Amino acid sequence: MKFSSSSAAVAASLLSASTGALAAAIAKQKFPTATQNLEITKEMLEISVFGGQTIRAPQVLNAGFVTPGRGPRALAKAYAKFGVEISPELLLILEEILEALGITVPGVAGTGGTSGTTGTGGTAANQSTSASQGMVAAVPQLFDSEYLAQVSIGTPPQTLKLDFDTGSSDLWVFSTETPKTQENGQTLYNIAGSSTAKQLQGATWSIRYGDGSSSSGDVYLDTVSIGGVTVANQAVESARQVSASFTNDSSSSGLLGLAMNSINQVQPTPQKTFFSNALANLAMPLFTANLKKTEAGNYNFGFIDTTEFEGSLSFVNANTTQGFWQFESAGFAVGNATTTAITSMPHQAIADTGTTLLMLPTAIVEAYYAQVPSAQNSQQLGGFVFDCNEDLPNLTLAIGSYNAVVPGSLINFAPADDLGASSSTAAGSASAVCFGGVQASTGLPFAIYGDVFLKSQFVVFHGGNAQLGFAPKPVTGQ
Repeated sequence: MKFSSSSAAVAASLLSASTGALAAAIAKQKFPTATQNLEITKEMLEISVFGGQTIRAPQVLNAGFVTPGRGPRALAKAYAKFGVEISPELLLILEEILEALGITVPGVAGTGGTSGTTGTGGTAANQSTSASQGMVAAVPQLFDSEYLAQVSIGTPPQTLKLDFDTGSSDLWVFSTETPKTQENGQTLYNIAGSSTAKQLQGATWSIRYGDGSSSSGDVYLDTVSIGGVTVANQAVESARQVSASFTNDSSSSGLLGLAMNSINQVQPTPQKTFFSNALANLAMPLFTANLKKTEAGNYNFGFIDTTEFEGSLSFVNANTTQGFWQFESAGFAVGNATTTAITSMPHQAIADTGTTLLMLPTAIVEAYYAQVPSAQNSQQLGGFVFDCNEDLPNLTLAIGSYNAVVPGSLINFAPADDLGASSSTAAGSASAVCFGGVQASTGLPFAIYGDVFLKSQFVVFHGGNAQLGFAPKPVTGQ
């Protein structure tokens, strides 16, 4: 089944199916329960909505993506995003990464600063609070976004590359209001160049991150388009001050948040997200994420492409009270056997395309790596690492009655020794060390099912029913 990306496309619908197998299934079980998900087969996705808009938003390569220290960077950014204190050991690792990347942080001598620590030989006790925060803030915020998506803003359209983030709700961009000293080659939103831009009087925005950095500015209403679907008078947050972490990524011009309106940071009145504003005009009130390893994936708005997943879609209710795509996971299993029993370990989680790693309760993380002979929780490298030649087991996560399998190949996240670390095998020969894509969610208010998880699944974010749908798919890059 192929879907057109034109605004008059025909789409398969979960909402207005009044006849056929899908209608019978919904009538029998209208909502998922705690123990039984709502299962939708491809055959049930009958053609039942005519008109309405659909979007296919393919990702594009982030030319600014770099690899050194990718694992510790991703871990530190996840902690910073949700306000968790960064350990002194991880701060020291970040100092080394910044030095390798040639990024200067005031107060950190090893990065070209004038005081504070003394390069990789410094101690955490010598770091000032501001210098410690500065190190985390300076790590390029979006370097861990290997792929971005193109968004058009204004009249005539100005194309910017943004990071789609289901863990936040602001559409903010570098603009002609951003100080020259905080630009670094980003494509700017030219406010004066858009005939449809109107300042939202009295509105401001400010996002403060757990690492002490922040971005802020004022707000304009303008036309925003993704893949042919257009929203007029969309709130576009123009950056008048930008955290160094964003300045240091020259390829991305900002973020497009896809979480709930309630956590939008515009004051005095929070604004609606692009998805929320587009809902009424979409053929289906949903979007899907099909992220991939080592190649560009895509987001689809308004339709479900049945060629992108295998088997059935399994839906669970989303708890949106905290503003996130939150759900409950029941437990886990480690191993490649399809009959492995699920160990009960209920926990709250969010589906977050803006976090790179899969961050789980410590007990699950430790149980997983107990099955990896060379795995160790390395203070030197900031998290669980293992020999890169390990044949990693699969990790199964139970979401209601659906078992989501994360292949071990995705958990081998990135080399951890590109800053000089190494380990030895039992035979004594040198072996490269890799950073695990599964790390502990210690200190976080919930587990974060980030890109490592999302690359293993086809995921539906259903705004109409406040539900999440999951299905297996072919995994790339294995």
